Amino acid sequence: MSTFTIFLFLIIFVAFLLVIVIMVQNPKGGGLSSSFGGGGTQQLGGVQKTTDFLDKSTWTLATLMLALILLSNISIMKSTGTVDSKAFDENAIQTELPVTTPATDETTSGDGN
Repeated sequence: MSTFTIFLFLIIFVAFLLVIVIMVQNPKGGGLSSSFGGGGTQQLGGVQKTTDFLDKSTWTLATLMLALILLSNISIMKSTGTVDSKAFDENAIQTELPVTTPATDETTSGDGN
């Protein structure tokens, strides 16, 4: 298994975790913290810490995903050995399609009969 494949699986796993963490949050403060009884002014059971945990985990997972993407890009460059595009290669073999002319039908004549 190549290093890029390992990075790909890690990126997919982190993306899945990031989606779950974001879906648990609610932009109006309702999310997971309100389901534990944190709707009032008194914070019971560490609900404020739940919100802090979700916020920190979102930033951590996003940073981890960015780092994995950059590392996977570096591993791709090292495995190919070159970063030049074949489109700019002057020595690339150019294949030309054969020019075909439409077939003429000899049964029709131009005299109008």
